[in-house]
Amino acid sequence: MASREPKYNLVRELGRGSYGVVYEAVVRKTGARVAVKKIRCHAPENVELALREFWALSSIKSLHPNVIHLEECILQKDGMLQKMTHGSSSSHYLKLVETSLKGELSFDSRRSYYLWLVMDFCDGGDMNEYLLSRKPNRRTNTSFMLQLSSALAFLHKNQIVHRDLKPDNILITETGSEAGGGGPVLKVADFGLSKVCSGLGADQKEPVNVNRCWLSTACGSDFYMAPEVWEGHYTAKADIFALGVIIWAMLERITFIDSQTKKELLGSYVRQGTVIVPLGEALLENPKMELNIPVKKKSMNAGMRQLIKEMLAANPQDRPDAFELELRICKITCRECSRTA
Repeated sequence: MASREPKYNLVRELGRGSYGVVYEAVVRKTGARVAVKKIRCHAPENVELALREFWALSSIKSLHPNVIHLEECILQKDGMLQKMTHGSSSSHYLKLVETSLKGELSFDSRRSYYLWLVMDFCDGGDMNEYLLSRKPNRRTNTSFMLQLSSALAFLHKNQIVHRDLKPDNILITETGSEAGGGGPVLKVADFGLSKVCSGLGADQKEPVNVNRCWLSTACGSDFYMAPEVWEGHYTAKADIFALGVIIWAMLERITFIDSQTKKELLGSYVRQGTVIVPLGEALLENPKMELNIPVKKKSMNAGMRQLIKEMLAANPQDRPDAFELELRICKITCRECSRTA
């Protein structure tokens, strides 16, 4: 049903990316705070990214505390507002789907089309901002590893390959903690490059295994991309590599300066003379290269060091899957906690 009555009041701009602007907003009836991503559908690539995020988040049938929750998606055409559902028969929605599939606009470019994605509001910024503005904390590191591995296992169970895991796309909630212990809660966000591996596996009874779903579009952010992504032939194991980069950088506070934004970011790399090279690119050129893990003494125990090495293996078959990863991080952190108790 179409409406012209705004449901949300925009409070302030939180940030903007290549294809959308994110605002803090308030639900007019309840006063609850939400985040609203406004995406202008003026180019096929914007439409595709918006629909990928919508399709991924709307395909999740249950909530997870460490994955951003999509409250609703609203299509705005000129002054008309219409709530969107996955598989909608709305002519406006179908024009967006057609645009995404064909790679060219299927509607009059003079008309204003926007998609509004309403999601959880996270008051702690992203993982980069949160960690780099504070002193290293072992308890926080442990909590973040547990939350990240749980989120990734949940996504892969729901047949979603994120394809752009990086600290920028991991948001922090500090108030109203859902973790139970009162600490910061991570939420994996930004699903514009994600892929839903829908369908059935070889036996036609169980859903397709994301670790056997081959993808070919090389996408993501250079410093977190697995070697096989650079080649354009990969599976969900690429998410494991990206998470390995994030965890290693978090534990040892390894950072680099982004050449475009000049911001300090968490990320591991290989130094070749005066140049820093993304791990995935370096491993693609030299798969047998030995990574210097850990860089700092006493930054991690032997079990964690071995796990990170496996997560960053050049051969994706040598990496654990998300379910094994979650189990092993639980065991490692439990042993660590028992020794320091």
